Amino acid sequence: MCALALNELKSMTDGVQPITVAERLSRITRAQRLMRANGIDALYLEAGTGLRYFTGVHHWQSERMIAAIVPAEGEIVYVCPAFEEMRFREMISFGDDVRGWEEHESPYVLVAQVLKDKGVSGGTLAVDESTRYFVFDGIAKAAPQLRIVSGDPVTIPLRSCKSPAEIALMQRANDINSVAYQTAISMLREGMSQPEFAANATAALKALGLQGGIGAQFGAGTAFPHGSKHPEFLKEGDVVLMDGVCSLEGYHSDISRVVVFGKPMQRHRDVWNLEKEAQAAAFAAAQIGAPCEVVDAAARKVIIDAGFGPDYKVPGLPHRTGHGLGLDIHEWHYLVRGNRTLLAPGMCFTNEPMIAIYGEFGVRLEDCFYMSENGPRWFTQPSPSIEQPFA
Repeated sequence: MCALALNELKSMTDGVQPITVAERLSRITRAQRLMRANGIDALYLEAGTGLRYFTGVHHWQSERMIAAIVPAEGEIVYVCPAFEEMRFREMISFGDDVRGWEEHESPYVLVAQVLKDKGVSGGTLAVDESTRYFVFDGIAKAAPQLRIVSGDPVTIPLRSCKSPAEIALMQRANDINSVAYQTAISMLREGMSQPEFAANATAALKALGLQGGIGAQFGAGTAFPHGSKHPEFLKEGDVVLMDGVCSLEGYHSDISRVVVFGKPMQRHRDVWNLEKEAQAAAFAAAQIGAPCEVVDAAARKVIIDAGFGPDYKVPGLPHRTGHGLGLDIHEWHYLVRGNRTLLAPGMCFTNEPMIAIYGEFGVRLEDCFYMSENGPRWFTQPSPSIEQPFA
């Protein structure tokens, strides 16, 4: 591995192509088609990744409603606090129907009025999965004649299958994350704390042009999938498990690596190589038309056949093999037993089976892949060896 020093890093975001307005409008058209097919008259999108996916508006959630309403027929309507309207209009790239509510007024009554204006006062409203309960409850009370249902039949099919533009953004994010990893790994030193490692990684990502983070666990703490609460200081012979993400135009990378600080023992090598075999088996099982659950089963079989487990028992693989990835770090669909969803072109996943051995160490190798027309394709190539975390 030939890593660059922090002061040698340059931004890798030049030439990035954001999602176009035309693509977002196409998403809305397809959403309206799915709405009509599912008997849905309008779709409510609260501030969050659902709103960003369809409109490009990136706004935080607060007690004040920021939302969009997409009717099955007709133009999109935006809802925001009246005092934010001028700023909000700067954020939207299409549509001009923005309805504002004053601080003493109810945004839920305003939503009911919007729906009435769109001829949906007695119809079916679907809400995005990130909609908070108090918002759902407020709309239900303001418009009791509405039937309110989940928006999953509309949003999940669209968001789970990425376009070439989305995959290109995720590819760049993973490329940048890989460089940040290599820089941070090259800075490992005896006595290093976990916060120091994280600070180095954050600085690397910032120098490369992105926000994000890479965390690390040392020694026995690596056996816990998301780390131990106990602080660790790096010492010779420690297993180092790293997990990190960054995002570009909202689209995420997600990578995990495991190395040994110093010379690996044979036990380290044996478990690391078994983990690599499990990750490879999961990738090979991810074929177009196969159920998501077979990917998990393939990785788990390798680990169980080696004497670990069975099922989720530790020592062994204590969690699912992977999750969907996109604007959210964890999103549909999941590579887990019981998920019969068929793999289709455009789906993006993490591939991260783990071998956890409490009291010793853990190994999790994580790379993301997407489904092409011809099968799975890696965003990042898996680690060649325990000494060489990146190809």
